Amino acid sequence: MLILDAIDLALLTALTEHPRAGDLELSRQTNVARATVQSRLRRMSEAGVIADWDPTLDVAAAGFEVQAYVTLEISQGALDEVSRDLAAIPQVLEAYVTTGSYDVLCRVATRSHPELQATLVRIDQSSSVVRSTSVMVLSVLVPPRVLPLLGSGEPVPSRRAPAYRKG
Repeated sequence: MLILDAIDLALLTALTEHPRAGDLELSRQTNVARATVQSRLRRMSEAGVIADWDPTLDVAAAGFEVQAYVTLEISQGALDEVSRDLAAIPQVLEAYVTTGSYDVLCRVATRSHPELQATLVRIDQSSSVVRSTSVMVLSVLVPPRVLPLLGSGEPVPSRRAPAYRKG
């Protein structure tokens, strides 16, 4: 587990606000040396904090405006089969194993309500799905975010050399 300090958080914030910025621009925005930016980004990438460098895609803007969350109750021991079945359905954007009344939580996106219905039927056709429940997304109240969580903890002292610390 990697513990993030103020410089790491500043880099992640700058990178989130300006995802196309290079190391030199991030160095200027965060007021740290370019080599520091490079080493910090490499360290966070190797630790998995920066999961990928893919662009953030908005499925609604791409025409897939009908979205829903689907909970699944599955047969005992059928997780691998359900995983394969869900992965074969392009409209399933993500799926998580959960605790509680249901075993799996999925997010799906389609272009239309008839396509959503067909997707739900296809999910239910998995021989391991015992029961499913779907909930339509009407609007986004809080978009996906991570920075507020990362900045919410107790500040960790910077590992920066004392001469470069701001007073």
